[in-house]
Amino acid sequence: MKKRRAELNMTQEDLAEKVGASRVYIGYVEQGRNTPTLEILEKIAKALKMKLGDLLE
Repeated sequence: MKKRRAELNMTQEDLAEKVGASRVYIGYVEQGRNTPTLEILEKIAKALKMKLGDLLE
């Protein structure tokens, strides 16, 4: 997730805004400190222009 976000020149703040979450929450997800819901994962995948399955790999 972090790698793809960087490839898109997107900050955690940018991603958080697109997903409707806080920057801290996105940071925790990237660090593995928080487990997002399926709904949030779908939004993250869409924002990162990825398929959900690819995000979960």
